Amino acid sequence: MARTTVTFDSAGIDIAAHLYTPDTPASGPRPALVVGHPGTGVKEQTSGTYAHLMAERGFVTLAFDAAHQGESGGLPRGLEDPAQRVEDFKAAVSYLTTREEVDAERIGLLGICASGGYSLAAAGGDHRVRAVASVCTADPSRQFRLGAEGGQDPAVFQSLLDAAARARTAAARGEDPGVMTMFPETAEQARALGGQHGAEGFEYYCTSRGGHERSAKFLAWESIDKLAFYDAFFAVPLIGPRPMLQIVGERAVTAWMAVEAHQRATGPKELYRIPGAGHVDLYDKKEYVDLAVEKLTGFFTTGLGTAARPTAASAHRSPALLR
Repeated sequence: MARTTVTFDSAGIDIAAHLYTPDTPASGPRPALVVGHPGTGVKEQTSGTYAHLMAERGFVTLAFDAAHQGESGGLPRGLEDPAQRVEDFKAAVSYLTTREEVDAERIGLLGICASGGYSLAAAGGDHRVRAVASVCTADPSRQFRLGAEGGQDPAVFQSLLDAAARARTAAARGEDPGVMTMFPETAEQARALGGQHGAEGFEYYCTSRGGHERSAKFLAWESIDKLAFYDAFFAVPLIGPRPMLQIVGERAVTAWMAVEAHQRATGPKELYRIPGAGHVDLYDKKEYVDLAVEKLTGFFTTGLGTAARPTAASAHRSPALLR
């Protein structure tokens, strides 16, 4: 398996990516997957882990940094723009269609956490995508509005919108708008602020377990009002008749979002729960990632096995992060 650093354009922004190519013999172009990272993540973390493992199983894979994040271009830094995030997936598909080792008729999307929601939205509007899967599906808009567990006091998001409005005004006056800090200083503070999900995120992003120097610890404030009116699941009914798989941890407090997306799907669909796993466990814990990859391999082998377009009538060892 070879990893190559590549770049491609997404609405005028240079996107940095790693292309993983199997080193086993092939009779022709291979099926390919675009792999997206969680919010604040980078391609060197869990998306790179999944891209590596799926390449070992015969797929060409492309793990990329979202615009405004990681090594990709785009200002302001740390911007979470849902429309751009979806465009990044579509641009990645466009890039893969130019690669001679890729069968352009057999491209799928794999999104993790926030990219799980974005990948569903991208697949709904892009018929070049033959199958879509997500791990730990999350819609960042729902998570900010309703909280990771879905029961957040509405006043919390209203206060964030107040802060975003003040930041826009400050920027208009030539002042520093500041940023929204994503993680507190300690694990205890993370649990107090964000419950189980906050504690899991801190353990991964803010320790040697999964932390990376380019992984964002903040968001630009204008991310908040861009997220306010976005719905990652609006286009889910458009995915059918193409197949859709969602993988969630049995203990994940965020699983209610995957359930909602599943209920909206109109085509072949599966919601697969991994026993004993929480949300972030599926980022890097080998005992859970191995189960997810086995399921994904079967799903994409079948889902990308033919090149038929949807029609109106057919309504060995893991990377270092695995522990």
